[in-house]
Amino acid sequence: MISLPLFNKQPEELKTVMDQWLYLLKHLSTMDRLPTFLDKRIFGLIFEIGEIGKLTEEELMSYEASLKHKRDAESVFNSAKKSGEALGHAKGLAEGERKKALETAKAFKEMGLPIADIAKGTGLSVEEVEKL
Repeated sequence: MISLPLFNKQPEELKTVMDQWLYLLKHLSTMDRLPTFLDKRIFGLIFEIGEIGKLTEEELMSYEASLKHKRDAESVFNSAKKSGEALGHAKGLAEGERKKALETAKAFKEMGLPIADIAKGTGLSVEEVEKL
């Protein structure tokens, strides 16, 4: 069991991570910035959360609105990216199908099949088959 009011170590006395946690929890409400001796990633995140807790109602509403705007922008970006990837995939498939149709038509033409039949079977125009 830990009692924060009884934790009285000074910054230079903090030897363990537990000491650092207890110091941070006890003094978070009075800190304006994260002390350098607590400059670790986890303590930075905790400090940021503590800073949000100190905001006035108006500041909190502004903060939440900015978060919503950021998340909305990220959502639009991700949707556009997915849509672009799907469009690129569909375009790639269509190009692949066209290439295959051209290869098939060329092979049929070399076999001497009628151009009209080749065009009908591959979905190409007569002019496209004639150019092969």
